[in-house]
Amino acid sequence: MNIPTAPVGNQNNKLKESRKGVVTEALPDTLFRVRLEGDEVDTLAYLSGKMKLNRIRVLIGDTVRVEIDPYGGKGRIVQRG
Repeated sequence: MNIPTAPVGNQNNKLKESRKGVVTEALPDTLFRVRLEGDEVDTLAYLSGKMKLNRIRVLIGDTVRVEIDPYGGKGRIVQRG
């Protein structure tokens, strides 16, 4: 009898687009306004859990990598520098 196994890893990461941007404004509760490359409009982004856990600080003017939600919500900052 074969028991199906669940796929390893998170399948949702394949749907997310990753782009670079520059932080333009720091807001309360680890929210940031980020200007993405190729866009003239700022996007809201929040700090990822691992960056919060390791206390990685993000300042205005930092270059960051942001994962964009395909449904048009907030982005998630996953890397600094």
